[in-house]
Amino acid sequence: MPGEVQGATYGRIALTIQGIMASGETSDPSAGLPGAADGDGPVDAGVDGLTRAAARGDREALEQLLTRMLPDLRAFVRLRAGHLVKRFDHPSDIVQSVCREVLQSATQFEHPGEGAFRRWLFTTTLRKLMARRDHHVAAGRDAVHAALGATDQSQLLEAYGRIATPSRHAAVREELERVEAAMGDLEEDERSIIVLARIAQIPREEIARELGIGVGAVRMRLHRALAKLAVILESSES
Repeated sequence: MPGEVQGATYGRIALTIQGIMASGETSDPSAGLPGAADGDGPVDAGVDGLTRAAARGDREALEQLLTRMLPDLRAFVRLRAGHLVKRFDHPSDIVQSVCREVLQSATQFEHPGEGAFRRWLFTTTLRKLMARRDHHVAAGRDAVHAALGATDQSQLLEAYGRIATPSRHAAVREELERVEAAMGDLEEDERSIIVLARIAQIPREEIARELGIGVGAVRMRLHRALAKLAVILESSES
């Protein structure tokens, strides 16, 4: 029975992801979820309330958290994947794989709070990306998968808006490619600190602890990385 419940929960998440990828008709990530209209779930509890429920074992709360985080999760995957992973894996496949792993590991989430959930989610995602990279290095594949597909590009561009001011002249798809190309021109440590701070929205204090540096140094590195990104983007627009 627990396996059936977990399977049904993941199925709903997968359908939500597919719907967002295919149509982009709704900007409300909770739309269409169980309890969103009939009051069966903690829809209006807020992120912190949902994390408390998830830490108590509420799978519906965990499902809603994942759905709310989808735009940030997709942006994180696309910006942190690296050339090798992007060459063989579609971002949506990685996102679905992360969601599946999070649902299967639900009992490991014991510390409520948005910050704690984000750390758990994006650490899981980073581990998944590293595993995919190692897999492709070992396998030495020749097949190339499409890097871009039918996605909800407006939501993705909204997440990218945290790291760059959108061009007034570029179409949405062109702007996504422009930002991703500019991020690819950064050094790994520059790209990493931008994604952690602006896409994953990890608090500066947590980033400082992770890197073993002071909060001031984190702010300085982020400022320099964003300034460099702005120069690259400006040159690409001219």
